[in-house]
Amino acid sequence: MHIIINNSSMQPIYEQVAEQIKALILAGELLEETMLPSVRSLSKELKISALTVKKAYDCLEEEGHIVTVHGKGSFVAHTSRELLKEERQKEVEADLELAVKKGLHFGMSRQELQDLFKLIMEDTL
Repeated sequence: MHIIINNSSMQPIYEQVAEQIKALILAGELLEETMLPSVRSLSKELKISALTVKKAYDCLEEEGHIVTVHGKGSFVAHTSRELLKEERQKEVEADLELAVKKGLHFGMSRQELQDLFKLIMEDTL
């Protein structure tokens, strides 16, 4: 598993780890029932504390992305397609909201934004 830690980021390391694993799951690169590296081996690989990895795994488990079986390890959870679809939709919504706010901040009208969105959709499809 390829995870990059940015030590100069203001984001806590456990969140960086959790977000990157979550992204791999949502992208379909980590499939259901795939065993994740042990806390110890991932901490050694990333050169971070085992407690940090454990906290990342705990967050992923709380969100329903992984399941930990005592004595066996952590595995990618059986997530429904609807949950994955909802996660992706939230991400797109956030990006669109940011784009709209940026356009309004730069003085664009709602109509200009709608026209721009339609133009982009036509060019993309």
